[in-house]
Amino acid sequence: MAVSEKRPTAGIDELLERARQGYERVDAHEAHAVARAGEALLVDIRYAALRDRDGLVPGALVIERNELEWRLDPLGSHRIPEATGHDLRVVVICNEGYASSLAAVSLHQLGLHRATDLVGGFQAWREAGLPVVS
Repeated sequence: MAVSEKRPTAGIDELLERARQGYERVDAHEAHAVARAGEALLVDIRYAALRDRDGLVPGALVIERNELEWRLDPLGSHRIPEATGHDLRVVVICNEGYASSLAAVSLHQLGLHRATDLVGGFQAWREAGLPVVS
């Protein structure tokens, strides 16, 4: 495609809808259950100001969005010890469930086929009355 040709564009709402069609999202109670059972890794990608303001999901790993792929790629040189393989189930948590959807798609592109995100993000977790620590 030549530089002067324009590609069809999509707004963010359409982009999110397309992204979410590629995997099944989880609600707060399901995320809590799979984490407690040791069946999934919860990953909080919110930036520090939000974590400081609202608290943390107990047991969730904090990996800010700009480092997510580097830390969770099982083949990457900057991976965390928990990034043991492409079968790892990861539930990404952002503030309201938007950025986490795009992050989950990015993890799928790395081969983490069980990656998903939390519908409604941290705010839904808190509203469900699930544990939060300061």
